[in-house]
Amino acid sequence: MTIHTIGTHPVAIGKNPERSREHNRRVVLDVVRRHGSLGRAHIAKLTQLTAQAVANIVDELAGEGLLMEMGRLKSGRGQPPIQFAVNPEGGATIGVEIAADHMVTVALDLSGGLRAKRITPLKDTTPEHILPAFAAELAAVMELVGAKLLGTGVVMPGPFEIDGMTSVGPTTLPGWAGLDAAQALSEACGHTVIVENDATAAAVGERLFGAGLAISNFCMIYFGVGIGLGIIQDGAPYRGAFGNAGEIGHVTVVPKGRPCPSCGQLGCLEGYVSAYVLKEKLSCVGISDTEFSDLEKLHADRHPVVEEWIDEAATYLGPMVAMLENILDPQTVILGGALPDAIIEDIVARMGNLPTSVASRRQRDLPRVLRGQTGQLTAALGAAALPLFDMVTPKLETSLAVPTDISA
Repeated sequence: MTIHTIGTHPVAIGKNPERSREHNRRVVLDVVRRHGSLGRAHIAKLTQLTAQAVANIVDELAGEGLLMEMGRLKSGRGQPPIQFAVNPEGGATIGVEIAADHMVTVALDLSGGLRAKRITPLKDTTPEHILPAFAAELAAVMELVGAKLLGTGVVMPGPFEIDGMTSVGPTTLPGWAGLDAAQALSEACGHTVIVENDATAAAVGERLFGAGLAISNFCMIYFGVGIGLGIIQDGAPYRGAFGNAGEIGHVTVVPKGRPCPSCGQLGCLEGYVSAYVLKEKLSCVGISDTEFSDLEKLHADRHPVVEEWIDEAATYLGPMVAMLENILDPQTVILGGALPDAIIEDIVARMGNLPTSVASRRQRDLPRVLRGQTGQLTAALGAAALPLFDMVTPKLETSLAVPTDISA
């Protein structure tokens, strides 16, 4: 059987109906989402499903409002094929980032379009305050969107359920240790909620909407209030046994160095390379309560504290990138999160010549480090992407690289 790809990137292939219908639905939705619009015959060609299986699934998805007809594609001889595209009005997913100092709520339509966003500062992040605030934000965004709710994702800073590392510092959430966050949030809003750590969700967001769209294996270093790592392996997030994979913030980078603000150990990466540390340094020179726009202006003005922090961040992140490459062998490492793009670009630029690693090969399709493309909303978009990812992303077999013509 011939195996297909888009360009040189592996794409998921279908299993014929007796094997896994739910998988096949995801395969069809995914290939249509990636191409914008396709005819049934072309879907069958790309997914390796039979024409009858594709016809049944397309009709089913169109009947549910998940796909829509786009008219006939003008072609050569014969009857032009009817094209199908993902229906943006087929429903919406909502994503909420609950961080140590703010809550971001976004809504995405089924095609991934941003339908609504709200950013709310937080002074109290205990469950008693967060749960009603979360329910109110969710209700407000649902009213703005007015579409069928397909799922809700929430991201919170990890690590989860680790003695001495959870809910103890300025980059974590107090009072959540021992609480089943997904159950509490679901009960608060009356809908099932998926909970993920912020870095993993951010990587999912980049995979669906940003720099990782055509990259099936990458690491994402995520700047929240602290710093974390999201890992995409074979197109899907790698979480680890307990959801804490990628907890690079508590890797020791300076033996007997600064006390970590979250775990109390000495010399953690988070104590040098995090938005919290940057804001703490600024407060020491009389610049407090810095918001995103303030950081943009301070960077544009080349404020010495910001410049010093960027240099330090680049110094410690370069070896971390090389370590991740040696351990995980990703196609690239993406930097992104709740910092202005210009600051992240400066960090990437100042890394300079990265340490030698398994990624130090002459033939590369991608730079070793890229800036993320989803910006300040990265984690919230990732949260909204979680239920969308489960709906439209195949999780079983992927094909190998064999180019194919996708113009039909």
